[in-house]
Amino acid sequence: MNDDSLYLSTDKHRLDVGLIHAFLHDHAPWAKGIARATVEQAIAGSICFGAYLDGRQVGFARVVTDQATFGYLCDVFVVPECRGCGYARLLMQKVAQEPALARLRRIVLVTSNAHGVYQPFGFTALEHPERYMELHRPDIYSRGE
Repeated sequence: MNDDSLYLSTDKHRLDVGLIHAFLHDHAPWAKGIARATVEQAIAGSICFGAYLDGRQVGFARVVTDQATFGYLCDVFVVPECRGCGYARLLMQKVAQEPALARLRRIVLVTSNAHGVYQPFGFTALEHPERYMELHRPDIYSRGE
């Protein structure tokens, strides 16, 4: 792992919103077609984490939270050319160490293939999945809403 020059920050002013939007819009299965205005609004309402190499953003994560009881970790990514270097783990370390999240009773996330990134930080499968429900609108971004 080469993390010598990786810089992690929760400063929203440092975020490259263009990069975040492009990645989510074009590459993230959960956000394909998402509008930039939606990404901007999501960032404004979340605690955000940026990962930077030599001043260039290479990773992102955000937590939607009331900062008292609950959080939802989402939009976690490292750009493809920087994967395999341990940056996702370092990004998750930053999330795990965030004081605003330390007292939350529950943080949830959804992942299809990155369980190994989250398990070292205490994430497990739902203890009672039968209790969870969702209102899922998978095509909402393509409908222009």
